[in-house]
Amino acid sequence: MRTARAQATLWSVVGVLGVAALWELYKAIAPDDGVTVGTVTVLPRTTDIAMPHIWDMVTRLFEPVTRAAGADVLWWAVLQAAAFSLGIAVLGWVLGVVSGMLLALLMQRWITAESAVLPWVVLSQTVPLIAIAPLVKRWGTAIHLGPFQWENWMSVAVIASYLAFFPVAVSALRGLKSPPQADTDLFHAYAAGWWTTLVRLRLPASVPYLMPALKLAAANAVVGTVVAEVSIGLGGGIGRMIIEFAATASGDPAKTWAPILGAVLIGLLSAGLVALLGRGLGRFRRGEVPA
Repeated sequence: MRTARAQATLWSVVGVLGVAALWELYKAIAPDDGVTVGTVTVLPRTTDIAMPHIWDMVTRLFEPVTRAAGADVLWWAVLQAAAFSLGIAVLGWVLGVVSGMLLALLMQRWITAESAVLPWVVLSQTVPLIAIAPLVKRWGTAIHLGPFQWENWMSVAVIASYLAFFPVAVSALRGLKSPPQADTDLFHAYAAGWWTTLVRLRLPASVPYLMPALKLAAANAVVGTVVAEVSIGLGGGIGRMIIEFAATASGDPAKTWAPILGAVLIGLLSAGLVALLGRGLGRFRRGEVPA
């Protein structure tokens, strides 16, 4: 087990170094204007503005964000923004997992519900996220429940859950329906009710289907959070930082890539959190099925 983990860690490091090597290799051999076919650019430009050197980006992380007195170091500012976005993404992931599981249970319990709900679940993912984000913000601000006030970060969490619930709902439904007919007949022969069959048979059987979906939902929640922050204009997160730093790309290109690295960090942390959850369900994960 330890050897397998060490090999996985080694290959992860090799993968990161390989990406950095390919970056520098392409920058060294490709023309400054990129590769074009006719009037279409098929590969990016390699100028220092478009593709700064890896070492320039790393060095920039340890410099102040701006020249203003008392400005934070760039890596610390990115880390704070990443923590803010990660918190919203985790909340969106939780909302998406809960709603997806409830929909899966509803569709498994009643065939009519599956026929009625599943097409709408699939259809929901065809709506462009950038189009629905302003609507969610407007609907949220129309909610008035006593002292409760809808905040912009709540809209971002809802949008993140909108992307996260789909793989959970579909994969959980497959998992809940996966037990062989002989097993369900056995529970029926012992007069086990729907709830007992669910807890003792269907939920354990759904884990191999559910774990890959949880990982995909975590990635979707991160993407939804970053895009929603841009669409809604929520400050303090990675999405807004990407837009703000892009405005100074021509004068400080290495700085532009810092929040992108922060978004990558959020994705890695979210995947790690789901992996920790999966370790607790290890005995149910035999024969894991891709989402």
